[in-house]
Amino acid sequence: MNETVESATPAIEAATPALCRLQLGSELRQLRTKSRMKAAEVCRILSWSGSKLTRLETADNGIVEPADVMALCQIYGVSTEKQRTLTGYATVTKTKKDWWQEPDVRDVIPPGFKAYIGLEATAEKLENYESEFVPGLLQTEQYIRSIYQQAHTGLPEEQTDRRVAVRMTRQEALHREASALEFTAIINESVLRRKVGSAAVMKAQLRHIADLADSNPHVKIQVVPFGIGAHPGMNGAFTVLKFGMPSLKPIVYLENLGGAGVSRRENDVKKYEAAFNDLQALAPGYQESLSMIHTASKEF
Repeated sequence: MNETVESATPAIEAATPALCRLQLGSELRQLRTKSRMKAAEVCRILSWSGSKLTRLETADNGIVEPADVMALCQIYGVSTEKQRTLTGYATVTKTKKDWWQEPDVRDVIPPGFKAYIGLEATAEKLENYESEFVPGLLQTEQYIRSIYQQAHTGLPEEQTDRRVAVRMTRQEALHREASALEFTAIINESVLRRKVGSAAVMKAQLRHIADLADSNPHVKIQVVPFGIGAHPGMNGAFTVLKFGMPSLKPIVYLENLGGAGVSRRENDVKKYEAAFNDLQALAPGYQESLSMIHTASKEF
């Protein structure tokens, strides 16, 4: 087997490191499954720890070594062309950085959330239910700042500024030129009523949501009114991420006081997809929901 690492093709070089890690992990997992090899067997052959292979297959590494990918290709009997593609993905992770890996912000982003940002930046569709906050992709700068000032008291101003910058940069996902992100948000009516910051902050925030829903055809918003009573979102917020490649299956992201993380388990994903579909059916349509947002804005 030729041990010279081939350079990435132009198409791969144009991809983001996050997308390359995700695609690489998915393909490596599929190759191992196809070869009918257990993870423990692969690790024994390569003298790797189990966690190393898991991180590769779940795209949990910031950088992937091409030599590691080549070693796996040799075990799985991968063709030269496929090897070139996979090592190309790894090369991109070594030669390019995603914005959330830059030194000025990476230390203020928790590991679990950092993994989510990479998924969010590469997703084709996001389905987000929120019960307490305005969805992150729809938050204004002052709303974000108010959250940190009220819910994270004692945080130095410099730390707050950097966290606000991270959240604002995330929102660039809504304005991608190459492949627009389809973002569907369902929010509990309590999100509209809970005053975060001043009345002026909330009024501006709700107007911002309405403006985005009006101006961006890829952003759709529904509100779950109090009058519905019990509903499938009462166990908490969640996000279902869907990707534009058949090899990348949907993922669920969950966040709470204990931490944050993603689940790729098919049963978990189906459960949250069903819950989101039920919420869509229960909530008023987009226009009626928009009217609710306008009404709440006026009341502030």
